[in-house]
Amino acid sequence: MSLQSSALSKSDRLVLLTGPSGAGRSTALRALEDLGYEAIDNMPISLVSRLVAAPLDRPLALVLDPRNRDFAVNALLALVEEFSASPRFDFDLVYLDCPVTTLIQRYSETRRRHPLSPDRTAREGIELEARLMQPVRMRADVLVETESMTPHDLRAHMQRLFGQPGAQNMQVHVESFSYKRGIPAGVDLVFDCRFLNNPHWQPGLRLRDGRDPAVVDFILSDTRFSGFFRRIHDLVEYLLPEYTQEGKTQLSIGFGCTGGQHRSVAIAEKLSNALAQAGWQVSKRHRELERIAAHAAADKSE
Repeated sequence: MSLQSSALSKSDRLVLLTGPSGAGRSTALRALEDLGYEAIDNMPISLVSRLVAAPLDRPLALVLDPRNRDFAVNALLALVEEFSASPRFDFDLVYLDCPVTTLIQRYSETRRRHPLSPDRTAREGIELEARLMQPVRMRADVLVETESMTPHDLRAHMQRLFGQPGAQNMQVHVESFSYKRGIPAGVDLVFDCRFLNNPHWQPGLRLRDGRDPAVVDFILSDTRFSGFFRRIHDLVEYLLPEYTQEGKTQLSIGFGCTGGQHRSVAIAEKLSNALAQAGWQVSKRHRELERIAAHAAADKSE
């Protein structure tokens, strides 16, 4: 089993996902996609060798299962042996399994047709698939029993198995904005900075922004700043592991002030730096500063 060597820089990382329909293949594939894998569902076995002939520019996860017309257990097992023996690949065959009785219940609840028995009962297709896939199940490097897992549980389990050791897999985006232009779409947490002293009213600071040391010093000198920032930082640090455990892979945090140039920018910068130092993957954007820079560039070109 190669999970202990899952650092992505070692070699071309390749994961094959399979198992019975209804056991969670799509959820597991999306979890790997969120970890940075190129994810391809229902890949024809005959095309896999050509797909991986060239070096991979990022980890690759494929779902191979009986839905595809060229699927054959022997062909899948031959691929598994080829990839396992190759020094090029850091490879795992992951089998997502679930008891037949549970799968029957799931199909009954969704009223879907089973791909192996579209004109017959779902039970017939489920039982046929279980017998067909038994040799693959026996060969699996990683067996994941999903009977008692929610989709969130399965996503979190895949992240624990295939995330880089020591890495924080949550993507955190921090953005500053002006309330005059509205709250950015898609922001999860929004904090209003307008109660803090405004550098705009200081003649020497008005034309600078929240990245300027003089502006930062002015904002930090507000006696309310320390308690405000500490509480936000503590809240975010508490929430990130909880969201990660729940299966959330992205969190967007917005800081707003009147003009979006001073207070919101300074606090967004400070929180971004603190989270990055703690090991989280952080991106940041200053919406109003981008707009101002774009207008300045347009004026110069005229």
